[in-house]
Amino acid sequence: MHPFKVKICKYLPTQLTHTHKIFIILFLLFINASTFGQAVSRPLSKEKVNSSDEKDIFDIARKILRLRVSNPTDTPKVDSKKIRISALPSVGYSLQTNFAIIGFANAAFYTYDLPDERASTVLTSVAYTSYNQVIFPVQANFWTKHNDFNIVTDWRYMYYPSFTYGLGGYTKPSDGYMIDYSYLKLHQTVLKSVADKTYIGLGYDLDYYWNVNEENPPAGKITDFQRYGLKKTSVSSGISVNVLYDSRQNTINPDNGWYATIAYRPHYTFMGSDANWAAVVGDFRKYLKLPTRRRQVIGLWNYDWLSFGNTPYLQLPSTGWDPFVNTGRGYIQGRYRGKRMLYLESEYRVDITNDGLLGAVVFANAESFSEEKTNRFETIAPGYGAGIRIKLNKHSRTNLAIDYGLGLNGSRGFFVNLGEVF
Repeated sequence: MHPFKVKICKYLPTQLTHTHKIFIILFLLFINASTFGQAVSRPLSKEKVNSSDEKDIFDIARKILRLRVSNPTDTPKVDSKKIRISALPSVGYSLQTNFAIIGFANAAFYTYDLPDERASTVLTSVAYTSYNQVIFPVQANFWTKHNDFNIVTDWRYMYYPSFTYGLGGYTKPSDGYMIDYSYLKLHQTVLKSVADKTYIGLGYDLDYYWNVNEENPPAGKITDFQRYGLKKTSVSSGISVNVLYDSRQNTINPDNGWYATIAYRPHYTFMGSDANWAAVVGDFRKYLKLPTRRRQVIGLWNYDWLSFGNTPYLQLPSTGWDPFVNTGRGYIQGRYRGKRMLYLESEYRVDITNDGLLGAVVFANAESFSEEKTNRFETIAPGYGAGIRIKLNKHSRTNLAIDYGLGLNGSRGFFVNLGEVF
C-alpha cells in the first residue's frame, strides 16, 4: 500500500445526471493533478522508470491548455534536505458521506542521501460532509537509514454517522439504517528488516468508540446490533504482531512481484479493552506482467479478516473497512459484516495509448462473511466492473482511477482512487 493513495469518491448514485457525474470527475482530475505534480520525483522503490516516451496530465495541460505546470524530472538523485509538500481543497460525493468538503495535504522526504532509500511520507486531510460527519486521518510511513526500520502510523478521528445492514450474507439493502458514533483510532507499528524484502515488527492498537446510537432502526424489530450487544462506548486496546514481504519494484503501480502481510492483533482487558478478543488479517497480492508490447498486467488480491472472541460490533470485518477502504467495489461501505471475512479480487490492466496516458481495467471480486448462528460461510457476494486510468505522474506511475462497479440487488456506483485499488 503506497502512502499517496487517497480515496476521494466512493459512490455516485444513479439519480445523478451524467452532467453532474462528468463535472465531479473532471473537477477531481484537475485539482488532484496539481497535487501529484509536486510528489516525489522518482518511484518509491529501486526501480528506475523510463518515462521519456510517456505522457501524463501535465504534458497535456502544458500543450493544450498552455498552463505553467511544473513537471518533475526523472532522476535517481536523493536529496534528504528537500521536503515536498502539497496541499489543496477538494470535494467528494459518496452514499456514505453525501457531499463532502475536503482539505488534503501530504509531505514526502528522504531521511538519508542514499540511492536505495525509500521515501518517507506523511498524509493528512480534514473532511466535513453534508451528514455532519467529520473525518480527520493522519497517516505516516517513515523509513530509517538503509530501510532498516519502517515506522507506520495510522491515527484517525471520525464523527461518523453511517449505515449498517446487520450480520451475515443474507441481509438486504432494505435492512439498512444509520448508526451514530464518534471514533478515535491510534495504531502504531515498528517493523525491522530481517531478510531481503522481509520485515517483522510489533505495534500497539487503540480503538475507542463513544456516543454510539442507532438512528431510526427498523420499527418493532430487534436489530442484529442490539442482539449482538449494543453499547454506548467501546474500548479495544492491544498489541499487534506483523510480518511483511514486499518484492514489488514499484509500490504505486506494480508490474510484477509479491506483497504479503499477516497481522495478529490480540486485545486484552488488562491493557484496557472491554473484552478479550483477537483478529488475524492477511493481505496477499501477486502481479503478473504479460509479455506484450503494450503494458498489460494481471493483479490478484486475497484479503482475509478473521476475528475471535467478543469482537465489538463496529470492529467486525466489514465491506470497505480495510485500511484503504477498497474491498468490495460494487457495494457501499459496511454493506456486509460478520465475524469472519474472505475476499478475492482480480484485475486486468492495459494501456490504451502507447504513451501510457490512458489505460483501462476490468475487475471482478467476491466476498463472503460468516453467519452469526452457524459460523459458516454460506453466501458469496460478487462484484464486477470496469474503469479507466488517467496518468497523473509518469515518473511515479500514479494514475487517477475511475471505476464503475456493480453488485447484487442493484448495487452499483462510481469508485474513484488516486492510485491503483491494490
